[in-house]
Amino acid sequence: MLDHLGITVSDLGRSRRFYEAALHPLGYRFTHGHADAASFGVADGHGKSLDPGGDFWITQGTAAPPLPHFAFSAASRKAVDAFFAAALKAGGVDNGAPGLRPKYHANYYAAFVLDPDGYNLEAICHAAPGAVP
Repeated sequence: MLDHLGITVSDLGRSRRFYEAALHPLGYRFTHGHADAASFGVADGHGKSLDPGGDFWITQGTAAPPLPHFAFSAASRKAVDAFFAAALKAGGVDNGAPGLRPKYHANYYAAFVLDPDGYNLEAICHAAPGAVP
């Protein structure tokens, strides 16, 4: 199990605003801020962060290729849809609309966006339709 992840972003303020909006439907909230970094975590419910400092960090710097792909767990397909809408509204770029990806498995429901630096973000729900989280 991972404790936390971090990426470098070219504009901390812009990326903080993007991630606050895009990750909100998945239960993430801004947890800590420093002059050169910000963190996000899930305080309660699906995917609760074990680290009180948050499990996803962004740090001011130069985003250098190759940019990794990150998949965030979603409690429901509705949360995947909300992530996608919020991320696009916050300035993300469509990299794959919400839908099933049966090549992975029958209930792989995901959406993909590129963040302001070009990181490929995914929200994924593995639950069957109508499953209660």
